[in-house]
Amino acid sequence: MPLPAWVPIRDELRDDEPYGAPQLDVPVQLNTNENPYGPSELVAKDIGDSVRDAALSLNRYPDREATALRTALAAYLGHGLTADRVWAANGSNEIMQQVLQAFGGPGRTAVSFAPTYSMYPEYARNTHTRWVAGRRRDDFGLDVDAALELIASERPDVVILTSPNNPTGTALDPAHTRAIVEAAPGIVVVDEAYAEFRRDGTPSALELLDEFPRLLVTRTMSKAFALAGGRLGYVAADAAIIDALRIVRLPYHLSAVSQAAATAALRHEDELLAQVDALRVTRDETATWLREQGFEVAESDANFILFGRFDDRHAVWQGLLDHGVLIREVGPLEWLRVSIGTPDEMTAFRDALLEVTR
Repeated sequence: MPLPAWVPIRDELRDDEPYGAPQLDVPVQLNTNENPYGPSELVAKDIGDSVRDAALSLNRYPDREATALRTALAAYLGHGLTADRVWAANGSNEIMQQVLQAFGGPGRTAVSFAPTYSMYPEYARNTHTRWVAGRRRDDFGLDVDAALELIASERPDVVILTSPNNPTGTALDPAHTRAIVEAAPGIVVVDEAYAEFRRDGTPSALELLDEFPRLLVTRTMSKAFALAGGRLGYVAADAAIIDALRIVRLPYHLSAVSQAAATAALRHEDELLAQVDALRVTRDETATWLREQGFEVAESDANFILFGRFDDRHAVWQGLLDHGVLIREVGPLEWLRVSIGTPDEMTAFRDALLEVTR
């Protein structure tokens, strides 16, 4: 709904709408890449007890540096990381906003490669950073030669890569990551929000951190850790880069409750990540089934699948919704994205899709 003329919003924001996927009360919700398997009673109790302990001192501000949480996150990531090389915030969205606040801004340029996460240009807009979008190949892989040409011509202050990419699920070739980090004049961010779902043998950009001090790798606990409601994202980088992010963070930006919940969840890493393998199997089975039905399917290393092509994707999306199945209308205009759910949810999706498209 357009804002009334009397609202004195910035001119470049007047015709924009808030970001967000539809939040609808339907039986099968497969639109926001959530983990369909919530924490167990045991994990929930530990999180609840930890939050209760934190609540006893909510009259005091939280640990501004989130030291215990950052220490736990560094231990989880491995690769010799320590707390001073990890930063946490209110979801990886806030991490990316802080990155653009610190390294973007007026007179600076950020580059990424579309189709990719639709919030990236909004981070740039919000921080008055010039946004330039290169293009991916037809198979949604990164065209590294074109990417290097764009970097050479634009000389961006920030390059944002995504592996696996959202909404396509495409993983980066590690050789391409290296080539871009070597060529970029500023910082390079590799967004690995879905890294835990990647196929065996697909390396993480974390392996390059010691070699490239201007590389940042972002992660989230929303997906594989089934903590979307906890809102906890984090980044690993050189300690000096982390200090730069600390300059732009809001005071006490991460509540004591969030810190307690996330730290407790990390104590149960094995249990919370136990469903990752099952979700990867279901993803691959779903991709095979979609191809057997004649759909095009993008290769995915994430917990979702982009599939098409449709003359009228909105009609298909609406038809699925009418059958009680909510997926995402996102990405290239002829494609739709489905998150991987439980076996029962995927059966409902398959049945509804056949009803709608046959």
